[in-house]
Amino acid sequence: QVHIVESGGDVVQPGGSLRLSCGASGITFNIHSMAWFRQAPGKQRELVASITMGGSTNIADFVKGRFTISRDDAKNTVHLQMSSLKPEDTAVYYCKVQSGSYPFEFWGQGTQVTVSS
Repeated sequence: QVHIVESGGDVVQPGGSLRLSCGASGITFNIHSMAWFRQAPGKQRELVASITMGGSTNIADFVKGRFTISRDDAKNTVHLQMSSLKPEDTAVYYCKVQSGSYPFEFWGQGTQVTVSS
């Protein structure tokens, strides 16, 4: 059974920082990539950042320069380091794991990030 668990969401003031973590367990296949998405109320879910197991990264323009994504292969874990947070960053942040061997993808339940004064 594959389980994807996100953590690290919190309430933070504008300009603050948070570090989100995503751990994948029960993985018996090669992972192609892991990614962070976010969804604010009434808005479309959008890609924030992704990283392949080969090390290639993609950062969305709206967070470039403020967010970074990293991975820990030994633990099948990815992190999203967020700085200079803005109110518009408020959303539920979801982690996605993409299989490299089969057309499978798995999502976590999300972690809430709220940026407010």
